[in-house]
Amino acid sequence: MISREDFIFTIGYEGERAVVDGNAKKRYGKLSTRELAEAGLYRAAFSSALYSKDEAEMKYFIDFFNAKAGTACTMAAELKRLFGVDREEVTKVLVL
Repeated sequence: MISREDFIFTIGYEGERAVVDGNAKKRYGKLSTRELAEAGLYRAAFSSALYSKDEAEMKYFIDFFNAKAGTACTMAAELKRLFGVDREEVTKVLVL
């Protein structure tokens, strides 16, 4: 599995490699899920919560996102579809 920072800033895939936004990773890669959400980086914050596999962290993000976006999502599966993010078994990374 790739690192947390690579996962949360993956913008696509090229074959077996994750394509990562290097500038965003460098600027925001060390932020927590909460800090990413508060900065308005919702996709990255969701990816961070998904990567952590921590139910409390995911619940925090869902509640935060619902309050900001006016949505009523209750499960991570709904947000996976919204943000187009899911955990993939990738070992190679291409940083742009």
